[in-house]
Amino acid sequence: MSPSRPRALALAGAALALVLTAAGCGSGGGSGSDGDGGDSGKDRAARQGTLGDWKPCAAPTALQGGGKAPGKDWECTKLPVPLDYARPDGPKIDLALIRARATDSAHRVGSLVFNFGGPGGSGVATLPELAKSYAGLRARYDLVSFDPRGVGESAGVRCLDDRELDAADATDATPDDAGETAAALAQNKRYVQACARNSGKVLPHVGTTDAARDLDRLRAALGDEKLNYFGISYGTELGGVYAHLFPKRVGRAVLDAVVDPSQDPAEGSLAQAKGFQLALGDYLKDCAKGAAARSCPTEESITTLLKRLDAHPLPTAQKGRPLTQDQAVNGIAAALYSEDTWKYLTAALREAGTKGTGTTLQLLSDSLAGRSPDGHYSNLQAANRAISCADAEQRYTADDITSRLPAFRAASPVFGESAAWALLQCTDWPVKGAWKTPDVRADGSAPIVVIGNTGDPATPYEGARTMTERLGKGVGVGVTYRGEGHGAYNSGNACMTRLVDAYLLDGKVPKEGTTCS
Repeated sequence: MSPSRPRALALAGAALALVLTAAGCGSGGGSGSDGDGGDSGKDRAARQGTLGDWKPCAAPTALQGGGKAPGKDWECTKLPVPLDYARPDGPKIDLALIRARATDSAHRVGSLVFNFGGPGGSGVATLPELAKSYAGLRARYDLVSFDPRGVGESAGVRCLDDRELDAADATDATPDDAGETAAALAQNKRYVQACARNSGKVLPHVGTTDAARDLDRLRAALGDEKLNYFGISYGTELGGVYAHLFPKRVGRAVLDAVVDPSQDPAEGSLAQAKGFQLALGDYLKDCAKGAAARSCPTEESITTLLKRLDAHPLPTAQKGRPLTQDQAVNGIAAALYSEDTWKYLTAALREAGTKGTGTTLQLLSDSLAGRSPDGHYSNLQAANRAISCADAEQRYTADDITSRLPAFRAASPVFGESAAWALLQCTDWPVKGAWKTPDVRADGSAPIVVIGNTGDPATPYEGARTMTERLGKGVGVGVTYRGEGHGAYNSGNACMTRLVDAYLLDGKVPKEGTTCS
């Protein structure tokens, strides 16, 4: 919910668990299909470049978020792709890849490529962390993921350094007067200028259309005639754009926690504010039914805390980093990504209310920002902004946001202002955006399973309905999960696991409108 993260991360739940444990608690547009006829996948692979040798994976780098090496089951390599697809024989960048081979090679279907969202999440770092969720799929698929261009070790965008990011995080991003507005605009401009200074050559080429073309290069290099794909959160938008560009190359594809392709950034941010408000209400009801109901927060106590933090940040265990109002909002949002992390939210709000300290809320906020407990940031924020601004052509002013504030506040007393002011992120951006909204029409594609979660805070349920419709008749197959959290397959729901596995492993397309709960 902060200014640099209006689109959501599927890996939030895993990141929260890791952080809290450690702490001790498209550029260029392109509206038509591209090259669906002619040469085969193998011919394209030969013409476009091949993978490097697969080798044991090193530990994720700082840009990827750090951590330990994933172990002997995993191997890594790089794939060269054009920096600029308008100049296919020009400069190249390397995409970082990771793979775990299928365990039942005799019945192998092919490769299953994952994108976990963001935009800005490192697939190389994330796939091993979430691999247990996909153990059944690994029996017959090589599990593959990658750092999309601009992310992690794939020509990762660099903007501010760690110290500067801490300073930016302390700036009031939901200004209340002219002075605070001027400070927020100045900080935003410093961020944008740093991105242009440090990564100016790649900024025009990190949009979703370019990433979709990279996906097709990856498909060919892996030796697959069709792309089998699992996209989560922003990964659903990437999957939709791929299907639009290369409909005849879509294999078995699942889109989970679906971004609404019909919404511009303002509409998307407003819908997300409503989604987080809905999830907060569900969390509060659930907490009130538990054994510790007397110590549960209320919406009134939360809004009172946030108002107090605006003027008086709370001390934390990190010297010199008090908990700000914006961090508290982000921390609350972070804990709503998964029902498994609701318990951390209860503990964090109790700590803030009774002990007067903000350590846990700040840790939750840091997990969403890509900040590790040792103070290093991944390039999540920078990549998120660069990809979002390469895609969306809208550029909002402070006056635009001020005029929209009443609607955002009405949508959510807790998250509304943060969601509105997040629209500043592309103001002064040095690269023009590619589209008003992405085109995901995919006439001629194989069926694509589109999963909507009724309690999803970050990608509200309506987005799945719209994606199903926009993909086209006979392409989008809508499925509903009545549950909580961001995404459905990783919820552990047995019905959803059976449905998706039957489709990906055996090609059994679910019936339109199937519901799991």
